[in-house]
Amino acid sequence: MQAIIIVPGRELALQSANVLKSMNTGIHAFASYGGRTTMEEHKAISQIKPHIVFATPGKLNDHIDKDNFNTKDVKFLVIDEFDKCLEMGFQEEMKAIIDKLRSVKRRILVSATDAEIIPDFVNIGRSCKIDYLSSKEQIPKRIKVYKVNSPTKDKLETLSGLLKTVGEKSSIVFLNHRESVERTADFLYNNGFVVSSFHGGMEQKAREDSLYRFSNGSTNIFVCTDLGSRGLDIPDVENVIHYHIPENEDSYIHRAGRTARWKSDGNTYFILGPEENIPDYVNSVIENFSIPEELPAPALPVMTTLYIGKGKNDKISKGDIVGFLCKKGKLNIGDIGKIDVRDRYSYVAIKRTTMNAVLDLICGEKIKGLKTIIEQIK
Repeated sequence: MQAIIIVPGRELALQSANVLKSMNTGIHAFASYGGRTTMEEHKAISQIKPHIVFATPGKLNDHIDKDNFNTKDVKFLVIDEFDKCLEMGFQEEMKAIIDKLRSVKRRILVSATDAEIIPDFVNIGRSCKIDYLSSKEQIPKRIKVYKVNSPTKDKLETLSGLLKTVGEKSSIVFLNHRESVERTADFLYNNGFVVSSFHGGMEQKAREDSLYRFSNGSTNIFVCTDLGSRGLDIPDVENVIHYHIPENEDSYIHRAGRTARWKSDGNTYFILGPEENIPDYVNSVIENFSIPEELPAPALPVMTTLYIGKGKNDKISKGDIVGFLCKKGKLNIGDIGKIDVRDRYSYVAIKRTTMNAVLDLICGEKIKGLKTIIEQIK
């Protein structure tokens, strides 16, 4: 093992490792995170023999304490989202990790926002700072900023009107508390919207599934805490909606960074109650956004997700799934979207308009000679 990359959350660990694997560089990567037993991960590490490990702090500390891999060859330590990883609540754990990685020659800290102070235990020493951020530009000019006034303190009806107005376009709604995420997602679901929710109190599988449905286009609304503002690689998000005002400027920058990725354009909306104002730290040109009196029904996303009860352990591949759906389900290649084959089951996105016909055609059919459950995830 030559490098360890510390990340604040399991989703970022998984996505980073998967991106590196998809590049086919021959570099072996492994994602280590909570929610799996250390023994299970140790077996996988022994088989993969990774050159690079992407890990959350707690799980990494556990592996090092149990001597589950040799740290003597680790020459590079990267701390991604370092301002988050080095916050006060994580410092004891981070110090323990860094103290144990004695062979590290290079320390690299990466984030879209800086930290006021780097703790001494990081041992930065002589350093070179590379800043890709424009000092004059808080967020890209490609992002338009709007304020949406709510006549009442409870802004759910205003949020509903805004989402109906933007239609099927992909939107992330940010709130400051887990309970608020649950309440808002339930309200939207009960009013006909197709929603994914995401916060730190959810079980790992529920979080991964929720993120997957949003990233594959099966839901067009992602309701989350600031946990969703960092490290999630979700393409083509057109709208960021601040239901709750960001708690600070860094939070605002990371939220806004979910849209206008690469060279795309994007929008960010502040929903303001009667006594709320846009924070002083927002230095963009702000336009008023009015919700029309007559509104359409909630727009349905283009895709929906099929669950297939077989996966890698059953020797099922993406090609098997495509062949099955085209042959038995009479789908065209263009009707099939993102496919995710996991150990014991698989997910596949297909066009929503084809779902009922596909389910009728594949009912009772076997995939690769195996009988299994195939159903829509709602």
